Amino acid sequence: MKSLLTMLALSLLSTSASAALPEQQAAALTRQLQAIVSDPAMPLASLSVVAIRHGEIVYSQQLGSKRLPTATAPAQPVDANTMFRIASISKFVTTLGTMKLVEQGRLSLDADISDYLGYRLRNPNFPNQPITLRMLLTHTSSLRDEAGFKWAANVNLKDALLPGGRFYGKGDMWSKTEAPGKYFEYVNFNWGIIATVMECASGERFDRLMRHLIFDPMQLKAGFYLADFAPANINDVATLYRKREKDGNEVWDPNGPWVAQTDDFSNEAPAAPRGLDSYVVGTNGTIFGPQGSLRISANELAQIMLMLMNEGRYGGKQILKPQTVDSMFTRQWSLDSKNGNGDSDYFHGLYHAWGLGNQHFTDASEIRNGRASGDRLVEGGGLTGVGHLGWSWGLNALFVFDRQSKNGMVYVSSGVGANPELQPGRFSSEARFQERITDALYRGAIVPR
Repeated sequence: MKSLLTMLALSLLSTSASAALPEQQAAALTRQLQAIVSDPAMPLASLSVVAIRHGEIVYSQQLGSKRLPTATAPAQPVDANTMFRIASISKFVTTLGTMKLVEQGRLSLDADISDYLGYRLRNPNFPNQPITLRMLLTHTSSLRDEAGFKWAANVNLKDALLPGGRFYGKGDMWSKTEAPGKYFEYVNFNWGIIATVMECASGERFDRLMRHLIFDPMQLKAGFYLADFAPANINDVATLYRKREKDGNEVWDPNGPWVAQTDDFSNEAPAAPRGLDSYVVGTNGTIFGPQGSLRISANELAQIMLMLMNEGRYGGKQILKPQTVDSMFTRQWSLDSKNGNGDSDYFHGLYHAWGLGNQHFTDASEIRNGRASGDRLVEGGGLTGVGHLGWSWGLNALFVFDRQSKNGMVYVSSGVGANPELQPGRFSSEARFQERITDALYRGAIVPR
């Protein structure tokens, strides 16, 4: 008998006969996506996609395996319930919880976050400039990732952030040239501090807070802390793969075996972070991975998209107020020659505009130094939107939608079989296989027929 959560997930995916793609059109799109998954130049371990047109799910498909075959076990196919460690799309979902606390008056976007943390936090190179939640959400806080962005449960972040702290080192987490407030550089560490501020404001551990604020009201099985998941749900979590060595050795072997990178729970259940039992709420939200460790299915991401398309309303509940959604997606930063780094983390000019915790895809495309650059989503242009990208451990994912047309798409792939850097895109900063997926979904399911 299917579990209640399984039946709920399937019911959420149901589309009306009028919304679904015609059978031949859906079959043609599935064949096109299967060809991308099976391409020997860039094989994918799995692919899960959802397309939304005019506010309704019109297409959902899963291809490949959530766990590849081993000498002792067959492959396990990906399905509608499969959850993925969604990488940086976690930042986008974390922002929903942040904005809920703002809506409730427990956080302010423009207050000095020192007021929440209980200690004075400044970039020591710019000691008179307060740091705000708005800066953290827009990657303009002057924090950097050079000193790391995740710390053990027994570490208080003030010992990493404040000069003289035992983990401060050379202070590489602070920009020496750009003051907080204007200059954009994409950073992971921001989100660990955001999670810590959320804990300070609520008195609740980040993973449980996100469940109370967002996941439970929407009846989603998503979560930031796998050890809290029931065993049946652990089996729903996909292993992420690459055909390269694990943990820092960047030697790719497209002709070699798939190598599990993370979430390989076929033999062992996930363990709690060391020291969690003695963790003090409000000291170190990085341990829950707010920047990249959310596990969620593509289909549950689509439910979040529908909620946002409907001005924060979902299943008869107001998850976020319309004005909160408007605030979240109001543009905060646009790239010019002086205020940002569109190439941060070697993303080849990907970033052109940003809201609160979300990228604005502006349809920018150019050839720069012999390589395509920009945030264009489809060949020839024509699709703009808001959302987030995610890639890490072999996972590649996109969450994007247009608020006016209510068109959008989600895709998640759980592993790449070759080095994406060697297969650049034709019209964007993305790799070619990523362009092919978004273009197929757009032309096969979203463009009016």
